[in-house]
Amino acid sequence: MAGIYIHIPFCRKKCSYCDFYSVGEAKMDNHFTDFVLIELSARNHLLTDRVVKTIYFGGGTPSLLPVGNIKRIISGLGDFFVVDPNAEITIEVNPDDVTLELAEQYHAIGINRVSIGVQSFNNNELVFLGRRHDAGKATEAIRIFRKVGIANVSIDLIYGLPSSTLKSWEHSLETAFGLDIHHLSCYHLTYEEGTPLTRRVAKGAVMPLDEEMSKAQFDLLRELSHANGFVHYEISNLAKPGYISQHNSGYWLGEEYLGLGPSAHSFNGTMRWWNPSSITGWEKEVDSGNFPENREAIDEVTRFNELMITRLRTMWGVNLNEVANGFSIEIYNRLRKKIKPLTGSGKMVLENNILKIPSSHYFVSDSIVTELLIV
Repeated sequence: MAGIYIHIPFCRKKCSYCDFYSVGEAKMDNHFTDFVLIELSARNHLLTDRVVKTIYFGGGTPSLLPVGNIKRIISGLGDFFVVDPNAEITIEVNPDDVTLELAEQYHAIGINRVSIGVQSFNNNELVFLGRRHDAGKATEAIRIFRKVGIANVSIDLIYGLPSSTLKSWEHSLETAFGLDIHHLSCYHLTYEEGTPLTRRVAKGAVMPLDEEMSKAQFDLLRELSHANGFVHYEISNLAKPGYISQHNSGYWLGEEYLGLGPSAHSFNGTMRWWNPSSITGWEKEVDSGNFPENREAIDEVTRFNELMITRLRTMWGVNLNEVANGFSIEIYNRLRKKIKPLTGSGKMVLENNILKIPSSHYFVSDSIVTELLIV
C-alpha cells in the first residue's frame, strides 16, 4: 500500500534552527489547495500501488491551513486512490494553534493521528529555539486531542541543545511520559547551513553541546522509554505497542509514496522525483503539465545504498535473503564480507539472517552504515 505526503509550507514564524521550505501565512488560501489537487490529478498515475494506507500533512505548519481545505484534499485523494478505511491520517500541529474547536474539527474530518511540535518542556529552551508556545500550552494541546478522541498523539522533542543537561532532558522526557502519549520522535539539534542558529554559532554566540553529553542524553532516552513501555523501533522514533508510525515506516521499508506541494518528494520503486522548493516554481511546474524536472532513476547501487541507509535505522534491519534475491551476486558477496568485522566487534548483529544495528549503537549508526555503502 502507498503513502501520501502533503507539504503545507506556511509558518507564522520560522524557527531559528529550521531549514525546511516555508513561507509566511499570507499566501495561505484556496489557491494553494487548488494546485495540490491539480498536482494530484496530474501525477497520481505515477504510483503503481493504488491503495493508500497513510496520509500525512507536514510542513511548515499544516495546522495553519483551514480545516475545510484539509478536508478537500482528503476527499480529493479518494477520487484517484482507494483510501483504506483504517488509513492512518496524520497532521503536524504547533501547540499554540490548538484549540478544542480545532481538535473537534480534525476529528470530524477523519484525522486520527496528530504530531505535535513540542520540542521541549523547559521554557528557557523553547525561548532559545524561538518557539511561540510554552510548556503549559504544549501540555494543554496534548490533553485537548485526547479529550476529543484522537488518542494517537505523537510529540517531537529535541535533545543536544546548547547548555542543556541530563536533568533538563530528563524533565522533558518524564513530562512527556506522564502525559500518556503513545509515540515520541526525538531528534538531536542540527546546525543547518543558512539558518539563523548556525550563523550565531559561527559568530561564537552559541556553543554546541559536546558529543559526550549528547550521547548521555540519547542513552537516557533509551533507558526511560524502555521503562515506560516504549519500543525503540527507529533511531529517532519510539512508540507504545500498536502505535508505530505507519507513514514513516513506509519510507524506511521502501514502500511507494506520492508527495504533493512545494519541496515534496515522491518514490514509486524505480524512480524518485521532487518538487521545486518555492510555491511559484512548484505552481509553474504543475501548471505546465510536464513530468517533474527534478527526478532520478533508481539503479542497483542506489537501491542497495538506500536499503542500507533506511532499513538499518530500524528494529527490522535488513534481511540478507532480500539482498541475495534482489541484487547481483557481487553486491551480496561484498556485503557478507563487509559485515564480518562489524558483527565481530558488536557494532552489528546477525540473527536468522537478519542484519541489525543494536540500539546500544544507534547513536553512532551513521558511521556504521557508511562502512557498508557502495561509493
